[in-house]
Amino acid sequence: MDPVIRDVIRAAGDRDKAPARKGNTQVKERPKVKKPKMYKVLLHNDHYTTMEFVVWILQGIFRRDEAEATRIMLAIHKAGLGVAGVYTKEVAETKTRKVVELAKQNDYPLQCTYEEA
Repeated sequence: MDPVIRDVIRAAGDRDKAPARKGNTQVKERPKVKKPKMYKVLLHNDHYTTMEFVVWILQGIFRRDEAEATRIMLAIHKAGLGVAGVYTKEVAETKTRKVVELAKQNDYPLQCTYEEA
């Protein structure tokens, strides 16, 4: 191979490894960012917490409209467990804590947990 062509090919390969340039400014590649793990917030059915309170929780904490909150509440009532929402870990922890605190304040044994989705 001609030495000149070999040097051009080698220089092109080295240029591919270097950061890209735009004018006089170097452009750095951004690292790939992973999507955060998501967590399901679960409400557990019991025989004491009222349906109205569960709907109120779903509307107030999980921002569900009345029809959707009622549908979720009935699913929890029938299955014994239901998903109130899916969030990042920090949001799921906060919403779970709020539900448990509000249930205690209102003398209900409503249980709320979260798990990886």
